[in-house]
Amino acid sequence: MRCPACGAHDTRVVDSRVAGPEQEQIRRRRECRECRARFTTFERAEFSLPRVVKRSGERVAFDEDKLRSGLRRALHKRPVKTEDVERVIDDIKRQLASLAAPEVKSDRIGEMVLAALHALDHVAYIRFASIYLSFASVQSFREAIERLEDDLTPEMRRSQLRLIDEGLADTDAAAPGDSQEGS
Repeated sequence: MRCPACGAHDTRVVDSRVAGPEQEQIRRRRECRECRARFTTFERAEFSLPRVVKRSGERVAFDEDKLRSGLRRALHKRPVKTEDVERVIDDIKRQLASLAAPEVKSDRIGEMVLAALHALDHVAYIRFASIYLSFASVQSFREAIERLEDDLTPEMRRSQLRLIDEGLADTDAAAPGDSQEGS
């Protein structure tokens, strides 16, 4: 390991311990034998990931940045921590590595993302689903939202805003000014 202070290649490990929110990293304190500067490094296991088979049939390497970009677009202006996004990416990579297959269809990755967003943020789930599932009509969009709300646990109901306001949904059918008052 190269010393960041003097550039020497001769360093020694002073201390090692498991680190990270999921205990997936090794934190090492190192000391340069030349200048005695101390610094910290982190090591993370690198997964052997399968190639992705796109809908067109094209085979490409798994692109973590593309996954991160898709998640960020779905989560734009949502109250989700960067650590949670990184945890989702790591979980998807672990799932892919555990498949032990040389290839995986992009649809399978999309399903993993949908499952992760379902648990993380419902607005982001609907945003991602609207593109991934290619809703053909407003009705299919509404049905997806209703299915999502039917799946909510009491804890999720308390922590998430409603996707469709019942009062608004009931008044959608009535035109403005069609009040029954005074009849």
